Amino acid sequence: MKVLFISILAAVALVQQKCNRESLPAHCYKGRLEIKAICGNYTISVLEGAIDSSQVENSWTDENTKKTYRKVFALANPCSFPDSIREGQEFYFTPGTTVQNCMVCQAYYPKPAKALAIRVLDKPCR
Repeated sequence: MKVLFISILAAVALVQQKCNRESLPAHCYKGRLEIKAICGNYTISVLEGAIDSSQVENSWTDENTKKTYRKVFALANPCSFPDSIREGQEFYFTPGTTVQNCMVCQAYYPKPAKALAIRVLDKPCR
């Protein structure tokens, strides 16, 4: 009888845990801010997630540092990107809906030709 009771409690706990989880968007990726350059010239790499290879540069070399990055894109919406994220920091994101036309200075820093608007998530993709 005790075994049956414990089994039922465990099953109820598992169901409740699943119900309490917030569902995350289907297209969710883990990325890293590789370059946080002047005037919103940000370069982000995709670390996890099956992103369409036509949306990112499979290999791109920063002409200033000569460092090569894999699966990267330029940030198309720098004004909504959190200031708290630093170079080298990993985060989760989903594709954004619009490219922003916000005020940024015109200083140049090399970035990949392909750009994406993204929405940074405050929780990991699960």
